[in-house]
Amino acid sequence: MASGGGYGDANQKIDYVFKVVLIGDSAVGKSQILARFARNEFSLDSKATIGVEFQTRTLVIQHKSVKAQIWDTAGQERYRAVTSAYYRGALGAMLVYDITKRQTFDHIPRWLEELRSHADKNIVIILIGNKSDLEDQRAVSTEDAKEFAEKEGLFFLETSALESTNVESAFMTILTEIFNIMNKKNLAAGETQGNGNSASLAGGKKIIIPGPAQEIPAKSKMCCTST
Repeated sequence: MASGGGYGDANQKIDYVFKVVLIGDSAVGKSQILARFARNEFSLDSKATIGVEFQTRTLVIQHKSVKAQIWDTAGQERYRAVTSAYYRGALGAMLVYDITKRQTFDHIPRWLEELRSHADKNIVIILIGNKSDLEDQRAVSTEDAKEFAEKEGLFFLETSALESTNVESAFMTILTEIFNIMNKKNLAAGETQGNGNSASLAGGKKIIIPGPAQEIPAKSKMCCTST
């Protein structure tokens, strides 16, 4: 877990704003994951998201102030046309399924295809198997999900928004990766500024991310404040 929590100064200087989208079928726990990360809350009577909602949390990564802008997109089919516009500009995405409902995992390739058709080709993506606290009802094996993530070049973690398991680690993984990419981009832009070349999101290189996400090294730990 990150240290130094609390409420941040509204006038705090922000160095970066990272937009991350949460996508997946309805009722897989996207809103609960967001509530746990942004406010450390969990509601047993959470209602389905209508359209799109977002929350923010400000963190310090390598001495830089980063505002994470997390967009929670509705999973219902009737909102698909609305939410697709919100993929644009996203630097990261969390593909969420429910480990107790196989259908939600089987739909992940469709969500991934839609994401890649609307977002930057180098967007950082993590596959999330939520509700790991319901192990006795598991319908999707960890091995199946890990294999899919490795094949598609995604990070992978199983989480429990209810028990607050791996939620912080999942966001830390994706935000730190985005931060590192932006640093490389800035470096590449500086090196090519003289000849007028522009750098891509990943400094001209496609991001291929190893399978299961690892704990972020201590030197990259975030000190967090909520906004």
